Amino acid sequence: MSAFWADTSYLLSQGFVQTTLLACALLGILSGVMAPLIVLRQMSFSVHATSELALMGASAALLFGLNVGFGAVAGAVVAALMLAALGLKGQQDSAVGVAMSFGMALSVLFIHLYPGNSNRALALLTGQVVGVSGQNVVLLGVTTALVVGVVLALWRPLLFSSADPVMAAACGVPVRAMALLFAMLVGIASAQSVQIVGALLVMSLLITPGAAAAQVTANPVRAVWLSVLFAEVAAVGGVVLSLAPGVPVSVFVAFLSFGIYLVSRVIGYLKSR
Repeated sequence: MSAFWADTSYLLSQGFVQTTLLACALLGILSGVMAPLIVLRQMSFSVHATSELALMGASAALLFGLNVGFGAVAGAVVAALMLAALGLKGQQDSAVGVAMSFGMALSVLFIHLYPGNSNRALALLTGQVVGVSGQNVVLLGVTTALVVGVVLALWRPLLFSSADPVMAAACGVPVRAMALLFAMLVGIASAQSVQIVGALLVMSLLITPGAAAAQVTANPVRAVWLSVLFAEVAAVGGVVLSLAPGVPVSVFVAFLSFGIYLVSRVIGYLKSR
């Protein structure tokens, strides 16, 4: 145990680890704000499909020597808009299945064709610590500010259209526009999450914190604050715990997220009694 803390303390003093911690802190804010609305809109499956398309965009950018972050954002936004447009016609489940299979197939092809270090390509699936650059952090900071700003500015219509779209439409809320806009925000958030925790475990940050918060409170504003707290603990804590053993970040992020969810379920059960 002493060796674990010694190795962790040493690595925490390194610049690349501090950069990653900053990125994870920003990602915790981004995913924490989005998660309660994703859960309320029942978009968990769509988030997984969007992450697959973000992986496709990132792996394509890696293959062609472009910025991985911009590639992931482009792929995820296109996927989210496609899913939202098809979902408006009641074909959400089939659209998600088509998008997932198409995105994963292209991702496998691009990763297979990538001539460089295979570990870098694999990190897009499982997450990584050492691959977060200063440019990634800047992009993540800009997108976090953009997404959080849009959610704050449109909080009431977004919440209303998420909780009761039929009533919201009857009251004049542009439900279709809100759905497309939120789909774009989900795409951006998924793309940023892929670079930290990998495409396979995006749901650990974009869904689990919101699901855990929903077990504890029915107040939507309080749920957002709790979701941000849970996402920060999972993202930053996952990085810190992964340093000494050298295990992919996604493993500890998933364990922490699941643990928080279980505790929240117990608290919710006790409150209901």
